[in-house]
Amino acid sequence: MSDGNEGKREWRFYLDDMISFAQKVQLYTEGMTQQTFTASGLNYDAALRNLELIGEAATHVPVEVRESHPEVPWRLIIATRNRLIHAYLGIDDDTIWSIIQDDIPPLLSALGNISRNPG
Repeated sequence: MSDGNEGKREWRFYLDDMISFAQKVQLYTEGMTQQTFTASGLNYDAALRNLELIGEAATHVPVEVRESHPEVPWRLIIATRNRLIHAYLGIDDDTIWSIIQDDIPPLLSALGNISRNPG
């Protein structure tokens, strides 16, 4: 029998997952240009998958935690996940590259701060 808590995780684990997924995005795109990234196949697919996973993990962070940390663009992260999953043929490579280059580094910093000081 199940106690009803099976499969439930502490929200901080999802935060750790987000950090791990973001680090993987950086690793998979390190030293690449946008052109080499979009032509890479495996790196492209792996980075997109981890961007999806960042958004999925964000959906499991409680609303009150998200509201207490407005420095993280939670709604945009979740919306990006939904767009990647549901509109895969409409993915704009310029937007993806911009997210990887411009948004992932400050996201990692913000998530690291929350992880160290969850409040």
